[in-house]
Amino acid sequence: MANQVEHQLTDSLLQLLQKERYTLIATIDHETGGPNVNAISWVVAKDASTIYFAVDNRSRIVQNINQNNKVVLTIIAYGTTYSISGTALIKVEKLGEVPLKLALVEMQIETVRDVMFYGSKISEEIKYEKTYDQKAATKLDNQVMEAMKKA
Repeated sequence: MANQVEHQLTDSLLQLLQKERYTLIATIDHETGGPNVNAISWVVAKDASTIYFAVDNRSRIVQNINQNNKVVLTIIAYGTTYSISGTALIKVEKLGEVPLKLALVEMQIETVRDVMFYGSKISEEIKYEKTYDQKAATKLDNQVMEAMKKA
């Protein structure tokens, strides 16, 4: 996908975003007007043009989106780095069937770009682990992902 601009997710990215994944989100800070970057993991592609993600409904991400709805998701996969730009809105202020106060954010995709620098590739997938109760983490992750898929 290098040097191409797509206006929706490719089939491979659509499949990839059907489960929890390490993702960076960039928003415009509502106080400074500068960039704000956070790591999130509860991300799911509803279809090739729409991505849902869940974040704490008191987070700076929500405040930023309410002020300026332009966002960028960065995903590292398939040996490269993707920048997915679009507009976001708070679809649900408190996601049901989940014990935490999570906002469901809907992102309409405008562009998908392979932004890896020339002549290189990612040689290993990014891996992370939850550092709290593994059983509780798995249960919560499943609840959040299922609730987003139902939305």
